[in-house]
Amino acid sequence: MNALLDDTLRHLRALVSYDTRNPPREIGTGGIFDYLRDNLPGFNIRVTDYGAGAVTLYAVRGQPKVLFNVHLDTVPDSPHWSADPHTLRVTGDRAIGLGACDIKGAAAALVSVANVTQGDMALLLSTDEEANDPRCIAGFLKDKPVYDAIIVAEPTKGEAVLAHRGIHSVQMRFKGSAGHASGELKPTDSALHQAMRWGNAALDFVDKQAHERFGGLTGLRFNIGKVEGGIKANMIAPTADIRFGFRPLPTMKPEWLLETFRTLVEPLPVEYAELFRGDSLPAGDTATAESRRLAARDLADELNIPIGNAVDFWTEAALFSAAGYISFVYGPGDIAQAHTADEWVALDQLQHYAETIYRIIDKS
Repeated sequence: MNALLDDTLRHLRALVSYDTRNPPREIGTGGIFDYLRDNLPGFNIRVTDYGAGAVTLYAVRGQPKVLFNVHLDTVPDSPHWSADPHTLRVTGDRAIGLGACDIKGAAAALVSVANVTQGDMALLLSTDEEANDPRCIAGFLKDKPVYDAIIVAEPTKGEAVLAHRGIHSVQMRFKGSAGHASGELKPTDSALHQAMRWGNAALDFVDKQAHERFGGLTGLRFNIGKVEGGIKANMIAPTADIRFGFRPLPTMKPEWLLETFRTLVEPLPVEYAELFRGDSLPAGDTATAESRRLAARDLADELNIPIGNAVDFWTEAALFSAAGYISFVYGPGDIAQAHTADEWVALDQLQHYAETIYRIIDKS
């Protein structure tokens, strides 16, 4: 084990020990941020609390052209962990702990590199990525900081991800008329029948998008996550609520998709609201998205970071892209290990990421 990896693991052990689970969104400006302040000497540091557990630490040394962004919040632990999730365990090939893969391992490597280099460097560490309420990035972008590019750390197995899907979450309600179920039902009587007809139409619509492609991704991802309604088998359901989500390609138009889903069947839902929206990466229309993808590819090549395939999961790199920045996703770990019991990151990937960041900063 080399010195840089040893130091990265020392910081990772500390970062994992801090409870930054989200929910319950009980993260303040002390704790993990006190640790980071103490371990980023020579940086101009600003900590901002946006409320509801959304806190950023913005650290700058010199005049860097690239900003590294990492989120420090984690998902809640499950009862299936085999040991304390906030105590890092290191085996022969992996580091195990809550957030080790997603994505405190990258944060630890960045802190380690910051302490053994003198080059220009900028970090934005945030705590609301897991909340579907991106206050941190929105607040940071209000000042329109000047950077050539922003590299967002997520588990990508040490490859630069230039494109990923967007994500949209929608809540809708159908309304019927309560009554006895013994008679013949009209299409508008049962809210649950309306919901089921809508579900069939939605699945048929999604199947027809299978030919759409962008950057190695195909089709439209769609999921009906929750259906609630009705009272009992012999009563006509007066209401039915559906929670669904879809993940479009960068070239798909979210507004058109939202309106299409809303108007698939008659009668239309009486309530229809988008609860969360995350743009695709890269953001923009077809021409703009492709231009931004190529710019991100050129930067990854310049930094000698291998380029990987586009991915289905969403990241906050899309928020930076929508704000006009060149942005891509790059970090240690495999997304398959994120959000799992006994979450882990491979030591060789953690070491390679730290060495790559060292090389980038040492040249600046």
